[in-house]
Amino acid sequence: MKYTIYFFLCLSVSISAQKPIETQALSNTPLDADTLVSLDNFGTTYFIKNDVFYKKTSTNNITYNNVQLSNLYSANAFNPLKINLFYKDFNTVIILDNRLAEIYKVDFNTLAPYKNVTHISTGHDNTIWLFNQDLQKLEVFDYKTNTTRAQTVPVNSPVLDLKSNYNFCWLLTKNYLFIYNYFGSLIQKIQNNGYTNMVESNGNIILKKDNSLFYLKKNQDQIIPIETPNLLIKQFFVTNETLYIYNTKILQQFQLKIN
Repeated sequence: MKYTIYFFLCLSVSISAQKPIETQALSNTPLDADTLVSLDNFGTTYFIKNDVFYKKTSTNNITYNNVQLSNLYSANAFNPLKINLFYKDFNTVIILDNRLAEIYKVDFNTLAPYKNVTHISTGHDNTIWLFNQDLQKLEVFDYKTNTTRAQTVPVNSPVLDLKSNYNFCWLLTKNYLFIYNYFGSLIQKIQNNGYTNMVESNGNIILKKDNSLFYLKKNQDQIIPIETPNLLIKQFFVTNETLYIYNTKILQQFQLKIN
């Protein structure tokens, strides 16, 4: 009898742990962008439109455009003093300051050894995380000295997304979500059950699968669904416990009710 009670207690805990995270709608804001990059607590919005990078505040807009490098593949504004722009077709990264002035240019085609880069993200100090397609390795690259500070073992799965903060990096592949520390050591590996992209907020990860979002708390391995209205999720971003969903025309803001 006591084993039966224990079983149902465990089942109850398991079910309650899977309870979806509720959201509360806060506001809607018109936004004309191709890609939402990020938002901060001061109301600054970073986005890409027609391969031009925008920094929009409540008082003004400033832009950066590099027509010589063609398509702007991705941007990362985790560190607003060292914004990373990745021009994948030219295998080049541009580092901008908070006024969107160019402070560094890294052309991986000219480096020895050559690096075929597919994804980048911000690192600590003067580094970026990059995925080297030829080696199938994630690297911590110092763009001031053009040296690799750390690298992982090869990853034998197609890379879907890459996110980081100053101390950790999350590599989403078709088969797994890998979590690495700054030294390139693997600290966690979670099976990917259909997630295609992600965002990071204070060490927590929000994953997207089809048109649904899921929450992975820092230092945990349980992925919890997030309740969202039935709307198109083209892009999304999270800062603290505020979720932003962009559906090509409107930027919608929600409060995450995380216990």
